[in-house]
Amino acid sequence: MSTQADPTRRTTSLTHSLPVLLVRAAHPRQAVLTALGMAVAAGLAGRPVREVGLVAATVLVGQAIQGWDNDLVDRERDARHGTPGKPVAQGLLDPGTVWFTLGCAVLLVVPLAVSAGTLAGCSYLAAVAVGLVGNRVLRGSVLSWLPWAVQFALYPAYLAYGGWNGQGADTPPTVVVTVLAAVLGVLVHVLRALPGLVADNQDGLRHLPLRIALRTGAPRLLLLASVLTGLVVVGLLVAGQAVGLT
Repeated sequence: MSTQADPTRRTTSLTHSLPVLLVRAAHPRQAVLTALGMAVAAGLAGRPVREVGLVAATVLVGQAIQGWDNDLVDRERDARHGTPGKPVAQGLLDPGTVWFTLGCAVLLVVPLAVSAGTLAGCSYLAAVAVGLVGNRVLRGSVLSWLPWAVQFALYPAYLAYGGWNGQGADTPPTVVVTVLAAVLGVLVHVLRALPGLVADNQDGLRHLPLRIALRTGAPRLLLLASVLTGLVVVGLLVAGQAVGLT
């Protein structure tokens, strides 16, 4: 008899471990991409490395909070539709554990955000709060884009007012950067909604991406949203260089 552990069993044990399940429930791809995007924006704005790291850490925790909250709110729908990659809906992760972890993350993100300055911290915490409220309100209506636009519009304020040890600027972000960030939020909303359009339609939701997709078709909407997202990102880079963040 072999004394070596079954590699398949070891892999299964690892993927079903609590830390891995919590990471999977935090929407890690969106969390990492958003944190990297904000960190790059901070770097392009001329922030030192330590401030770039602070931005990345703060945004990563804030995004994880919203990811956990989304999986908790949607656990019944995800279970009904058999949505993959949802450990809470699959019964692999206890909702109480996720609530506890989310609460701990809130206690962490508040000092992280405020450490960049009171105004900057309030801007980012307001963005997180808008995301949490939007997860429960308007998400199934034609105004589903509004929380995304407001949340992304607050990100430039967090970067503009932020600084190490609270020593940030008091100059607000430029209007063009704020508007472009809000448009980017709407486009991200569309791209994030595309994989779940069938389930949302079955549940009777009528958010903006679904309404558009019913007219244009999902493939065409994906192409259009992807192209527009690229153009807006380029626009943000050009605006950042031409007029600056503040």
